[in-house]
Amino acid sequence: MEATALSLGKSVLDGALSYAKSAISEEVALQLGVQRDHAFIRDELEMMQSFLMVAHDEHVAHKVLMTWVKQVRDVAYDAEDCLQEFSIHLKKPSWWRLPCTLQERRRIAKQMKELRARVEDVSQRNLRYQLIKSAGPKLASAAELSSVTAAAMFGVDEARRAAKHDKSNEDLVSLINKEGEGLRVVALWGTSGDVGQTSFINAAYENPDIKRKFPCRAWVRVLHPFNPNDFIQSLVKQFRSTVGIDILLEIEKTGKELSLEFTKYVNENSYLVVLNDMTTFEEWKGIKACFPDNKKGSRIIVCTPQVEVASLCTGQESQVLELKQLSTDQTIYAFYEKDSWDRMKLPMPTYRSNVATPSTSNSVAPTNEIHGNQSKGSDEKNVVTKSLTRAKTIGNAFYELWGMGGIGKTILVKDVYQGQDLINMFEKRVFVTVMRPFILKDLLKSIVMQLAGENSSKKKEAIDFVGGTRNKVATLEAEKLIEELARLLEGKKCLIVFDDLSCTAEWDIVVQSFPKLDNTSRIIITTREESIAKHCSKKQENIYRLKVLDHSDALDLFTRKVFKEEINLEKHPELIEEAKFILKKCNGLPLAIVTIGGFLANQPKTAIEWRKLNEHIGAELEMNPKLEAIRIILGKSYDGLPYHLKSCFLYLSIFPEDHKVSRRRLMRRWTVEGYSREIREKSAEEIADGYFMELLGPCLDRLEEGCSLNTHGAVRHLTINNNWEGDKGEFESTVDLSRIRSLTVFGKWRSFFISDKMSLLRVLDLENTEYLFDHHLEQIGKLLHLKYLSLRGCQGIFHLPDSLGNLKQLQTLDIKSTKVMKLPNTIINLRKLQFLHAQHSGFSYEEFASGFYKDPLPEEFRNRACLLTAISVFSCVMCCAPRPKGLEALNRRDMNGFWCYMFSFVLRELNLNGVELPRGIRKLRALQTLSAVNVARGKGILKEIKRLTKLRKLAVGGVNKKNSQEFCATLADLCHLESLSVHSTGEPGLSGCLDEMSSPPKMLQSLKLHGNLVKLPKWVKLLHNLAKLKLEKTKLSELDATIGILGKLPNLSILRLLGNSFAGDDLHLTFHGDELFQSLTVLQLNGIDGLVSVEFKEGAMPMLEVLLFREGNTSTLLSGLSSLSSLRELLLEGTYWTSVLDHLRAELARNPNKPVLKRR
Repeated sequence: MEATALSLGKSVLDGALSYAKSAISEEVALQLGVQRDHAFIRDELEMMQSFLMVAHDEHVAHKVLMTWVKQVRDVAYDAEDCLQEFSIHLKKPSWWRLPCTLQERRRIAKQMKELRARVEDVSQRNLRYQLIKSAGPKLASAAELSSVTAAAMFGVDEARRAAKHDKSNEDLVSLINKEGEGLRVVALWGTSGDVGQTSFINAAYENPDIKRKFPCRAWVRVLHPFNPNDFIQSLVKQFRSTVGIDILLEIEKTGKELSLEFTKYVNENSYLVVLNDMTTFEEWKGIKACFPDNKKGSRIIVCTPQVEVASLCTGQESQVLELKQLSTDQTIYAFYEKDSWDRMKLPMPTYRSNVATPSTSNSVAPTNEIHGNQSKGSDEKNVVTKSLTRAKTIGNAFYELWGMGGIGKTILVKDVYQGQDLINMFEKRVFVTVMRPFILKDLLKSIVMQLAGENSSKKKEAIDFVGGTRNKVATLEAEKLIEELARLLEGKKCLIVFDDLSCTAEWDIVVQSFPKLDNTSRIIITTREESIAKHCSKKQENIYRLKVLDHSDALDLFTRKVFKEEINLEKHPELIEEAKFILKKCNGLPLAIVTIGGFLANQPKTAIEWRKLNEHIGAELEMNPKLEAIRIILGKSYDGLPYHLKSCFLYLSIFPEDHKVSRRRLMRRWTVEGYSREIREKSAEEIADGYFMELLGPCLDRLEEGCSLNTHGAVRHLTINNNWEGDKGEFESTVDLSRIRSLTVFGKWRSFFISDKMSLLRVLDLENTEYLFDHHLEQIGKLLHLKYLSLRGCQGIFHLPDSLGNLKQLQTLDIKSTKVMKLPNTIINLRKLQFLHAQHSGFSYEEFASGFYKDPLPEEFRNRACLLTAISVFSCVMCCAPRPKGLEALNRRDMNGFWCYMFSFVLRELNLNGVELPRGIRKLRALQTLSAVNVARGKGILKEIKRLTKLRKLAVGGVNKKNSQEFCATLADLCHLESLSVHSTGEPGLSGCLDEMSSPPKMLQSLKLHGNLVKLPKWVKLLHNLAKLKLEKTKLSELDATIGILGKLPNLSILRLLGNSFAGDDLHLTFHGDELFQSLTVLQLNGIDGLVSVEFKEGAMPMLEVLLFREGNTSTLLSGLSSLSSLRELLLEGTYWTSVLDHLRAELARNPNKPVLKRR
C-alpha cells in the first residue's frame, strides 16, 4: 500500500508539474501578473517530486509519510486544476468588459496567493517532521550501511547452507528457552520483509512452557514516530494482564506512576517482550535502554523488515539460524549474540558486522509441489538438466528461465542446482541472487565467498574460510575481487546461477567483470522479462519460458492442497463452481494456488466458506497472514515496474473485473490523464503504445474484489458499474462531485450522472452505455475541462449538441458505432482535438432496401416515396403512443431526432461509411486521427483534409470516380500518414479510383481496402513500411499476381484476406517457399468465395505463427501445414465435418512445433 501511495502521489505531481512548466501556463501567469507565485509553485512541486522519488528509492514507508503524500497529492491536484482554470477563463480584454476583467484578475491573483500558501505549508511540513532525509547523509554512510547489510546477508547464506546439510534446526520456542540468566535478544528477519511472521511468532508466544517461564509478557508494535509514553503504557497494560491484575482498576495511573510500575516489573520478573516493526537501529538503541539486565533470563524478540537492523540489534558478532520457511520465497532467520549459542548443537558460523558479502537464497520446496501435474515439475527439471549436461559447446553456454513472479522459476532452478547429476558434473557451483539496488562489488564478494568456502572445506588453501576469508574479502576492491575470482575459477568446470536479474545494464556489467570460463561451464539466469532473457542469450533454444498452469493442472494442484489427497472435485457439485471462481482469480499462478489451497485446507470444506473467500479476497489478502505470500508476489511485481508504468497499471483498476479494455481506449485515457507525454519527436500516443507493450511483458494480473460503486484514489476517478442501483441522493453523498476528474459508466445511464458540479471533469467515458439519449448530453458544453469524451457504441445518440464547441480542451472525441451522421458546425472550435473517431454503426440505404437484417423489403416499399410515407405515419404513431418498456427516458426531442435521421437517411440514400464534416475542419490542425469521413458529397472536404498535415490515421468512405483524383492528391500531401482505410459499396466501387496515385505515403504501415477494386493498384508494391493489410470484398481478378506483389512487401506481418477479396469460382491458393512473405506472422483467410484449396509448400512463410481460417468442408482444402516451421496456432471459425478436423489434426501432428488447433 505504501508503494502504491507513493507512486500515485508522484504521478499526480508529474501531471501538475508538467502543466506548471508548459508554455501555456507561463503565458497565463505573465498575463495575470502572478509570475513570481507561479514560479514558486512550480519549483516547490519539483522539489516534492524529488522527495517522493527519494522515499520510493529508500523504501521509506510509515503512516506520517503516507499522510504527507496524501497532502502532496491533494495540493498537486488543486495546483493543476487552478492553473488550468485560469487559462480557460482568461479572455481577451475589451473596453466594455474591463470592470469584469479587472475583477476576474483580482480573484485569480487571490487564489494564486492561497495556493502558494498551501504549497508552502506542505513543503514546510516535510522539513518540520523530517519525513524524508536528504541524500547527503545517505551517501556519506552508504559504504558503511552496505558493509553491515552485506555481512548480515552472508550470515543468512551460511545459515541456509548449514540448514540444508543438518535438519536438526532449532525452533523459536527452544531458542527462547535456552539456558542463561542474562538478558538475551533474538532478532527475526524474513527474506520478504516482516509479513508472515505474526502467526509463526504467536505460536511460540502462546506456548504453555513459555507462559510458565515468563510471568510478564508483552507484544508491542513500534509506532512511527516513536512515542515513549505510549510505548511504556502499552507494556504495563500487557504485563498487568499476564500477572492477573485487573486493568480497569489500574487504568487511571499517571505517567510517573506507570513508569515506576514498569521499572518494578522489569526488575523483579523474568519477562518476554516482542517488539514488532522495528525499522531503524536508532529506535532500537532508545528502546533497549528501557530494559535492564535483571539476570532472570529475560528475552526480547525484535521483528524487523531490515536485515541490517536485525544484525545490529544483536551486537558486533552475530550468529544466524534458519528457523522457518513460510512460503516458496520467504524464510525467517534468527540473529543471536554469539555467546548465547555456546550450548547449541549446531556449529553455526559467525560474522563481524564490518564484513560485506551479499548472497541470498531461499530453501526449496519440491518442484512438483508448485505445479499441478506431478510429472510436470519433473519434466521441466529434466529438460533443463539435459540441456546443461549435453555435449561441449563453443564458448560458455547461457541458459535463461523467464516468467512472471510466483510461477516457480527459483524453485525449479534450485531443484536443478541441487540435483546430484550437476553436483557430480561441476567442480564449482555458485548460486547468487541479484540484489537491489545492484552493487557489483557486493555481488562479486558473494561469489568469491562461496567459491572460497568450497575450497576451504575441500582443501587447505592459503585463504582460510572460517578464520580469515570474510575479513580479507571484505577489504578487497572490485578490481582485486575480479582477480581473485579469475584465480578461483581458472581451469575449473563451473555452474553459476544468477537469480532474479531485473536489468540488462546490470548483466552487461557482470559480463564485463567476469573472467573467461571453461567451455564446459554453464551459466543460468532467471528473470521476469523476456527482453532480458533474449539479451543474455543469443540462442533461442537456450531460453525457457515458464507458463501458468492450464485449468486442468491448476484444479489438480488446488484439490491436492485443499484435501491433502487426489480427489475428483466433480463429485462435489456444490464446490466446483466456487473452485472455478477461485482458480480464475489465481490465473494459473502456482504460488497463488498453493497458498490459497493451503489456507482452505484448514477451513470447513463447504461452498459457503469458499464463497466468502471469493467475495472478500481483497480484504483477506490485506489482513490474513496465511495469504501474504500472494501479496508479496503481487507487491514484488508491482515494485519491479518502472515509475512511468506504475500509474498506468493502477489505472486499470477503473475497469471492472473481466471487462475487455481495448488498447486504443486505454492509450487515449493515459494520454489525457497525463501519464504519457510527447518527448522530442515521439508523440504522446506512441509513448502510450510503448507503455502498453511494456505492461504486457510482465504479465501482471490483479486480484480485485468486485463492487458495485467503485471510487479510486482520493475519489478523483469514479466508476459506476452495471449492478449499481442507487439513487441521486446516494450518488451525490458518496463522492464530492466538484473534485471528480474522470467518470466511467458501465451499464445503464441515469439522468443525474452528469452534474453542473463536475466542473473539473476531464474524462467522460460512456462507451456502450445503455439508455443514453440525445437530451442527456445537453449539459456537456459546461464541462470546460473535458479532454476525453467517448460515446462509442451508444445506439441512442443521433445528434451531438452545438454546445460541444465549448469544450476547447477536448483532445479525444469517440462517437464510433453511434447513429450520428453529421457533426455540428461548432466542432471546428475544438482546436486541441487530436483523435476523432466517428464511424457510423448503421448500414447503407442500399443494404436497408435489400433487407440487411432479414428478408428483402417488398418491391412497393423500395420506392422512396412509399418508404417516406410509411416512416411519416409510423413516426406520428410513436410520438403519441406510450413509451415502450426500457425507453421511458426518451423525450419528444429524442423522438424527433430519430425520425429526422430516418428521413435524411432515406431521402438522400446515404452511404453511411463515414460522417459528414462541416466546413472549416481544416482549422483542427492538431488532428492525428480522423476516422471515418464520408467524402462522397464533393471535393471540398478533401481539400480541407489535405491541410491536416499531422494526420497519422485516416479512414474514408464514399470514394468514387468523381473525387478519386482529388483523393489521391490529398494522400500525397499527408506525409505523416501511417494508417489508411478506404471503404466503398456497390458497383463500380473502388475500381480505377486508386490508380492515379503516383507517390503513396511513405510512412504507411496499415492499409485496409473494402469494396470492388478488381485490380491491386501498382503503388502497393512501393509500400516498404507496410506491416498490416486487409482486403475485403475487393473482388481481385489476378490471384497469383496479387499474391506475388504482396509476398514481396518486406515488412508485411499481418495479412487478412476476407470475404470476396478474390473473384472466381475455382480458386487455388498456393504459397511457395520462394522467399515470399518472409516477415508474415499472422494470416487470416475468411469466407473467400470459390476457394477450393490452400497449400503451403516447403519453406513457405517461415515466420508464420497464427493461421485463422474459415471456409468449406473439403478435407483437401488445407494442406502443407507441416511445412510452416514457426506455426503455433490454427484457429478455425465455423462448422466443420469430423473428417475435416481429423485431417487438420493429422497435418498439425506432423509439424515439429506441435501447433494447437482452436475453434471459435
